[in-house]
Amino acid sequence: MTPDELSAAFPPQVLRDYALVADGARGAVVGPRGAMVWMCAPHWHDDAVFSSLLGGRGLFAVSPTHPYVWGGWYEPATLVFRHRWTSRGDGTVECRDAMAMPSDPSRAVVLRQVVAAEGDAEVRVVLDLRARFGTRSLRQLHRDDEGRWTARTGDLHVRLSGLPDAVVSEDGVLVQELRVPAGEHHDLVLEVGTGAPGDPVDPAHAWASTVHTWRSAVPEISNSVAPTEAQHSYAVIRGLTSDAGGMVAAATTSLPEHAQKGRSYDYRYAWIRDQCYAGIAMAACGGPYPLFDTLVAFVVQRVLEDGPRLVPAYTVTGRPVPEERSTGLPGYPGGWDVVGNHVRGQFQLDAFGEVLQLLAAAEGAGRLDADGWRAVGVAVAAIEQRWDEPDAGIWEIHDDWWAHSRLECVAGLRSIAQVTAPGEAARFSALADRILAETSRRCLHADEGRWQRSPTQPGVDAALLRPALHGALPVDDPRSVATLAAVRRDLVEDHHVYRYSPDSMPLGSTEGAFLLCGFLLAEALHARGEEVEAFRFFERNRAACGPAALLSEEWDVQQRQLRGNLPQAFVHAALLSSSVRLGS
Repeated sequence: MTPDELSAAFPPQVLRDYALVADGARGAVVGPRGAMVWMCAPHWHDDAVFSSLLGGRGLFAVSPTHPYVWGGWYEPATLVFRHRWTSRGDGTVECRDAMAMPSDPSRAVVLRQVVAAEGDAEVRVVLDLRARFGTRSLRQLHRDDEGRWTARTGDLHVRLSGLPDAVVSEDGVLVQELRVPAGEHHDLVLEVGTGAPGDPVDPAHAWASTVHTWRSAVPEISNSVAPTEAQHSYAVIRGLTSDAGGMVAAATTSLPEHAQKGRSYDYRYAWIRDQCYAGIAMAACGGPYPLFDTLVAFVVQRVLEDGPRLVPAYTVTGRPVPEERSTGLPGYPGGWDVVGNHVRGQFQLDAFGEVLQLLAAAEGAGRLDADGWRAVGVAVAAIEQRWDEPDAGIWEIHDDWWAHSRLECVAGLRSIAQVTAPGEAARFSALADRILAETSRRCLHADEGRWQRSPTQPGVDAALLRPALHGALPVDDPRSVATLAAVRRDLVEDHHVYRYSPDSMPLGSTEGAFLLCGFLLAEALHARGEEVEAFRFFERNRAACGPAALLSEEWDVQQRQLRGNLPQAFVHAALLSSSVRLGS
C-alpha cells in the first residue's frame, strides 16, 4: 500500500475511539479500524515506530476486508483490548490486542489474535514499521523457513511472526490478507527491541502469561461506588508504570488540548505530582498493593537524589526529561508535534507537599522503610528552605506565589505529623501553621474570604479544593467553604469544572474543562455532605470517555469531545480516589 492509500484507509479518529495496550515500559494506541497508530520503542520516551497518529508514517493494522461496524472492550482487570467488527451478512471478527507481560525493558512484544467469532474471518494485515518518528523504513528484510520475518529499522531489531505470505512493497510495507475458518483463531506476534530477538515467542504461552500477570496485578476495588471503573483505572495506572516505578503522565505526545492554540505537550514522562496522586488513591483503596510500593519507591529515590532541587518530571528510568524539540511530523488535527517538555527547568513547590502526603499514606499502611523516612526529612527541609519562593505551580505556568502550592505543603506537613514522633510532629505542625498564616495573609480574597490563586491573581482555582481534602485545614473552615462556593459559581459548566477562568475570557474559549477538577469538586461536595450533587459531578465526569473508558486531561463541553494526551494518568487516579471517597 502506498502512503496515500494508508492515510486514506486509516484516517485520524476522535480521541474517545482509541484504546491503549501497554506493559508498563511502553504502549501502543490502537483505533477502531484496527490500526496501531502510535508506539514508542523500546521505552515511552524513545522515538516512535508507529507515528501515523501524528500524521507521519508507521502503523500495524488488522482490519476486516468487508464493511463493518466496530465495538470493543477491555477484558476485566487487564489492558487486553478486544475489538469486535460486525459485517452485514459476513459474520463477526474479533481481534485481541495486548503487549506481552511480564515486560522486557529492552523489547516490546505486541500480541494480536484474530478470532473468527461468527463465520469465517477475512482480514487484511498491514505492517509499516518505521523508526525515528516514521523516517526509517524496514531494511534487511528476511523471511526464514518458518515464515517469520526479521528486519532492522534505525537501531532497532524487528521480528514478525504469523504473516508468512506477506507481500513487501518497495519501501518496506508488509501486506497480507488472512482467512481464518469459523471458530478458529490466528496469532500475530511483533517484536521490536534493541537487541537481536532470541527464541521465537510462543503465542499461547505469551497470552496465558500476559492475562495471568494482569489479573495478579490488578485487584478488585470493593470499597468503591464504581468498582468496575475503579478497577479499570487501576489497570490503566499499572499499564503506564514501568518496573522501575516511573508512571508516565500519558502514553502520547502532541495531542492538542485546544485546536490551533499552541497547547500541545509531551506527557511521556513521570511527574512526581501524578505519582503521588496515584499512590494516595491506591492507599485509600485499602491495599497496600505491589504497585503502590513501586510508585512510592520511585518518588523516594528522586527525593533522596535531588533534594530541594527536585524537578517536576523525569523519564520513567529516573533520567532528566529532554528539552523540547520538533520532529517534523504534521501533527494530529488541530495540533502540532513536540517532544520533550519545558518542566525540566521548573520549580514546583507543591510537589514536596504531595510527596509528604504520599509518604504519610505509606506509613499509615505500614509500608514506609528507612529510605522513605530519610525522604521525609529531605522533603521537610526543602519546604523549610523554599516555601517562600515563587514557583510554577500545579498548572506549570509563570512563576508566582501560588496559594495552592503553599496549601499542599501545609497538607503534607500535617499528614506526616500525624504518623511521626511527637517532637518531630510539633516541628512539622509549627511549620505548617507558619505557612498557612502567611498564605492567609497574602492569598485570602478581601471581599469573599476565599482562597485566591496568588497575591496578584484574585480569581479562584479549582485546585484549591484539594488541600482541605488532605488535611491542610478543615473542610468546614470558612476559607474552605467560601472557596467551594466560588468554584461552583465561577468555574462550572454542565457539571464539568474548569481549572480557572482566563483573564476576561469566557469559560471554554482557550481550553476545555479539566476532568481532574470535576472529580475534585465531587470529593469536596461529598465532604460537605452534599451527596446528590457530589454524585452528579462524579457521574458526569466519569462518563467522559468512549468504549475503551480512557480519559484524557480535558473535556470540550461544547463539542462533547476529549482533548489532550491519552490516557491521562492523574485523571484515572482522580476517578479512583473519588470512587472510594464517595463510598466512605
